Amino acid sequence: MDGVPKGAWWTIYGDPDLDKLEPLVAVSNQTLAEDYFAYQESLEIVKEVQGELYPTVSLTGSATREGSGSGGGGGTGSVISTTTTGTTSNETTPVVTTGGAGGTSGFSSGPRTSGTFEGAIDWTPDIWGKIRRQIESDKAAAQVSAADLANATLSEQATLATDYVELRASDANIQLLQQTVTAYQKSLQITVNQFNAGVAAQSDVITARTTLEGAQAQLISAAEDRAQYQHAIAVLVGHAPSDLTLTPGTLMTNVPYVPAGVPSILLERRPDIAAAERTMAEENALIGVAVGAYYPDISLSALGGFSADPIGGLFSVSNSLWSLGANASDTLFEGGTRSAEVGAAQFTYDESIASYRQTVLTAFQQVEDALSDLRILAQEAQVEQAAVADATQSVQIALNEYEAGTQAYTTVVTAQATLLSDQETALTVQENRLLASIALVEALGGGWQSSDLPKF
Repeated sequence: MDGVPKGAWWTIYGDPDLDKLEPLVAVSNQTLAEDYFAYQESLEIVKEVQGELYPTVSLTGSATREGSGSGGGGGTGSVISTTTTGTTSNETTPVVTTGGAGGTSGFSSGPRTSGTFEGAIDWTPDIWGKIRRQIESDKAAAQVSAADLANATLSEQATLATDYVELRASDANIQLLQQTVTAYQKSLQITVNQFNAGVAAQSDVITARTTLEGAQAQLISAAEDRAQYQHAIAVLVGHAPSDLTLTPGTLMTNVPYVPAGVPSILLERRPDIAAAERTMAEENALIGVAVGAYYPDISLSALGGFSADPIGGLFSVSNSLWSLGANASDTLFEGGTRSAEVGAAQFTYDESIASYRQTVLTAFQQVEDALSDLRILAQEAQVEQAAVADATQSVQIALNEYEAGTQAYTTVVTAQATLLSDQETALTVQENRLLASIALVEALGGGWQSSDLPKF
């Protein structure tokens, strides 16, 4: 894979239009936008859990202003008050004051302000490593998300390259059919001339015209296929289908050589393999989280501040207050819930191991499939090129013999049909060779490598 450019792997095809389109996938593709935001969310989750390692510090303050009183004129009233009757007793003696008609009675006290100012610290130390294991799991999950994003990006880039090759193959097919229509028009004119000269039957003219119309119908259908590929490319780069127009171009003639390297390199280059490997790390860490549930939760707390009524002199030493506390809790009996959670976490980890192994095997298969396709298609391309050359010569000989009156027109029609079929097959083989090379690059991980994963 050292021969493939890092990142911009599509440049090996040497197509300027493809080089312009591919970078737009990572910028404007909405499917990738979803994966990108999912990755950013996973990073924030790591930060959130990391915060649980540290104490929680809070600061509160309050102020209250209050007052009471009663009294008035032109009525009666009474106030019940209490007074302390001893130095150590809390008993009180009620005193009732009454007022008669037209008099005033009662008491009032002026408003006063009280207040508090407190700071508190709460901390649950990670003695058993449960939080640290959760952080380890979330970090691995974030790396899984990053690898998934890279894998989705590579997949969309490969899809764009595939659609682009098919678009250019449609252009080549359109050009081939245009040349065929021109050749068939020439054949039709020869047939008409032969008929006018009385040396050809009217059926030859009808056959030539039918052959021409069939080629014209194929030309129209090819234009329909091209439009669909262009629309697919527009959506991949984040545009409305009607907003992107690609001028006709040529299909790449050279299939680039892509070195496969050794299997160990493949394990470092495939983002899906990296995602499966980090998933194993994530699930392994979650086993530690489940085991941590066996141990008691211990928390520490501290409070300090001031409280005064009235508020004047709030921050004096005489109005200070403080407290320290510790708490420990554990479940003595839970009916096997924790052991079941640990067992479930272990089986989930085993499942991730099997998934990793299958991902690796699938990767090896995809590489071997692409390599064999390239090898076999290269051999087929050589044979098809020879077939096209022979068919081209056969058409020319058949036309010459028909004009000389030594061959029936059916010979010409057969030769022309064979030539068009061989030309289309040769074009399809070249298209498949390019698609196989794209599949190989994708199977090898593109320009990605495991060192691109985020570091924590």
